[in-house]
Amino acid sequence: MVFVKGPGLYPDIGKRARDLLYKDYQGDHKFTLTTYSSNGLAITSTGTKKGELILGDVNTQLKNKNITTDLKVDTNSNVCTTITVDEPAPGVKAIISFAAPDQKSGKVELQYFHEYAGISTSLGLTAKPIVNFSGVAGNHKAAFGTDISFDTATGNFTKYNAGVSFTTTDLIASFILNDKGQSLTASYFHTVSPLTNTAVGAELTHSFTSNENTLTIGTQHSLDHLTSVKARLNNYGKASALIQHQWRPKSLVTISGEVDTRAIDKTAKIGLAVALKP
Repeated sequence: MVFVKGPGLYPDIGKRARDLLYKDYQGDHKFTLTTYSSNGLAITSTGTKKGELILGDVNTQLKNKNITTDLKVDTNSNVCTTITVDEPAPGVKAIISFAAPDQKSGKVELQYFHEYAGISTSLGLTAKPIVNFSGVAGNHKAAFGTDISFDTATGNFTKYNAGVSFTTTDLIASFILNDKGQSLTASYFHTVSPLTNTAVGAELTHSFTSNENTLTIGTQHSLDHLTSVKARLNNYGKASALIQHQWRPKSLVTISGEVDTRAIDKTAKIGLAVALKP
């Protein structure tokens, strides 16, 4: 798809701060291997150890011109298929997805990217589907968006959220109203040094029903062009850190850990992720 510099889609609001604070952190052991065939077929095998439980899946991806087909099979015998068509019309992306044996999982989605807007609408492939609409209007400096889901079977809105973001040269701030107006999340992402990919971020969520606040702060920094580190801390005393190293092109090793500073006698959680690509 031709890249359009615009406000993006609704999930992009606050995404930079979320990625800094949560992406690549994990307490499990995960191994991913991707191989490619001469005809462009990509096969990704993933194994994850969660405590005593071992899960796995195999994802096959085939690209043909502007059509990408993904087929994923997991250890629970679920088969998920996603077909993505880029640019069936200017600025449009079409996505069809369904899973077996869940007969109600089918969904068709249309995305539209414009210089001053981003729209996504989806419709479940059932007799009485759930209809979802999300839209963002603005530019690369300020944007406002909403995300709404309507259940045609019950006649009720199952989701209605709203968000706004502001972007400057080195700072992104966002405010998102979630859970049908029951919680408010404010976040910011600040680039300290582009040369070393150094940044700081924070996220504060307030629940209007329980009157509780959750605050998470974090930072990231590149030690060199192959190695980066991240750290975060929340108001419940959970401190986490990770180091990620690219030991060969597109192949990553990530080690992460979490400790409860209010109960340091407990064993720290250690996660390991290895992703190999040829």
